[in-house]
This record gives sequence, C-alpha cells and structure tokens, in this order.
Amino acid sequence: MSQADPLAGFTPRVFSGVQPSGGLTLGNYLGAIKRFVEMQEQGLETIYCMVDLHAITVWQDPAKLAHATRELCAGFIAAGIDPERSILFNQSRVPEHAQLAWIFNCVARMGWMKRMTQWKDKAGKNQEEASLGLFAYPALMAADILVYHATHVPVGEDQTQHLELTRDIAAKFNHDYGVEFFPLTESVIEGAATRVMSLRDGTRKMSKSDPSDMSRINMTDDADTIAQKIRKARTDPEPLPSDHAGLAERAEARNLVNIYAALAEMEVEQVLAEHGGKQFSAFKPALAELAVETLAPVSAEMARLMEAPGEIDAILDRGTERARAIAAPILKRTYEIVGMVGA
Repeated sequence: MSQADPLAGFTPRVFSGVQPSGGLTLGNYLGAIKRFVEMQEQGLETIYCMVDLHAITVWQDPAKLAHATRELCAGFIAAGIDPERSILFNQSRVPEHAQLAWIFNCVARMGWMKRMTQWKDKAGKNQEEASLGLFAYPALMAADILVYHATHVPVGEDQTQHLELTRDIAAKFNHDYGVEFFPLTESVIEGAATRVMSLRDGTRKMSKSDPSDMSRINMTDDADTIAQKIRKARTDPEPLPSDHAGLAERAEARNLVNIYAALAEMEVEQVLAEHGGKQFSAFKPALAELAVETLAPVSAEMARLMEAPGEIDAILDRGTERARAIAAPILKRTYEIVGMVGA
C-alpha cells in the first residue's frame, strides 16, 4: 500500500449494512439495495449485513427486531442479492464486529465522535439521556467495514461523514502501530435516486417514520397500492421541463423524475428528453407502470420468504460462517499488532 494508492495490495471487497428497523421503503431499495445488487453483478466480492447491533442503540421491541431482521434479509434476496454469490448475515452473529469496535473505541478521539452530525441530530438537546451506544456507534460502523478489509462501501449521502471517520480510524491505527494493515476505504455514491424524497413533500427524505403511509412506497406494498400512491403523489401544475436545470426549484417534480430515472436505469436528461413538456397526468401513469413492473415481483417474493422463516435463518447461518472465515483472521492479526498476548 502506498500513499498514492491507499487500497493497493488489498483484495477488492464491498461491504455495506442496513439497519433492520422495520418497514423497508423505496428509498431503501433505490438508495441502497439496488446498488448492492449491481455491485454483486460486477463480479466483486460482496458482503451485506443486517446491522442489528446498530438498531439497538435505541430501544427495540425484541419480537419486532427479530421480525425486521428477517424481513430485511427477505428484501435483500427478493431484490436480487444471491446468498451464494454474496455473503449475507446479521451483524450480531459475527462477534468480531464488536471486538474490533472496542479497539477502535480506543483509537477514535472524543472530538471526532462529537462532530458526528447524526449524533447531534438524534441525541439533540437530550445528549445526557442518549445511550453510549448511540454516541459510539460510528466506531462500530468502522469495525463493520474494516473487519473485512473492505475497500469500497456503497453509502447514502447521510453516511459519508461516518465513512470519513472510518478512514480516519484506519489511518490513525496504521500510523500509531507503524503498519499498513487497514485500507482507507472508499465510498461509492452514485445513481439518480441515492436520496429518495417523500411523495407528499419533496423537501423531506422518504421515511418509514412519516405518519402518512402515502408519503412512501413500502417494499411490501402490492401493485395496486404502489400505483395508487404514485397517482396521488404531490406535484405542481407546471409540465415537466425539458432539461435538468428546470427541476432546480421544483422538489416534487425532481423527486419523481429521479425515481423514474433510477427505476429505468436512465440518466435524468434521458427521462426529460422522453417526457419533457408532458403534464403529470401523463407522466404519473408511466411512472406507476414502471414502478409496479419493477417492485411488485420484489414484494411478492418477500411475502413468500416471510412465510418460510426457516429458509431465511438457514441463509443467515451460512452467511455467518462465511463472514467469520474472513473476519476472524483479520481480528486475530489486529490483536497481535496491538500486543494482545495469546491472540
């Protein structure tokens, strides 16, 4: 590894994780899972994780957490993640994540952690009442990535700061111990809909916590529901513009065009070349048809898998074994570098 290429000498490997907090949405699909499938199809070594340890940084109902973990796994598989070609598991089953996180807790600086935007947003004015886990979880996220020597991480825009922290931790560890052991992982942010917005308010991110179910498309919605939500999505009275600049001040229009582009695997400019000048009364049916064609099979397969929890658990068992086969030697070598006797 050299300063010019901080990934030289490392096997190209993709890692990413999603919290099993329940209620997968179109935002999760387009912003994360669809890209996971694309990276799998590129022939890269891909490791995808349900980060249940992150989920419990705030209190979770145990039964709901177990259900959400299986549902997320079902969503991964239904969307195209092949558990034979990718490693698919839940984080808590691989203890090396938490073990490496403790090492990283001792590497990361308090000032780094206090600057994390998500800590400030989630803890707010009640920081004294927030859990230590919520404060420290970016170090666990770094461990999730680096326990596999992952070189690339597909992340949403709201996670880029945490990946920068991961790079800082890797660089400090390498410097402190005079090694070039951990890669300086690169983020992968691409695609027209990396941040999918609410169908009711184009200035707000699509979220399962929004009180209005009409604000989002759930990955468990059937075809009729998907079509209805798109038909009723908020828009403005103007026709679609013919170029990207025309979307600048039109949040809802921009969101629907971005969704169309991501589902159709087109550039925004291509969508506008095809639909520019049309009223939403013409564009929405086209978007609804595309969304149903893409998402309804995913919803149906998720439903089938959730009726067979034993099948999901068996997949997670195999994924755990494969994940630990990579993580255990990396953790062992980390312990040796740090000076843990008997590692």
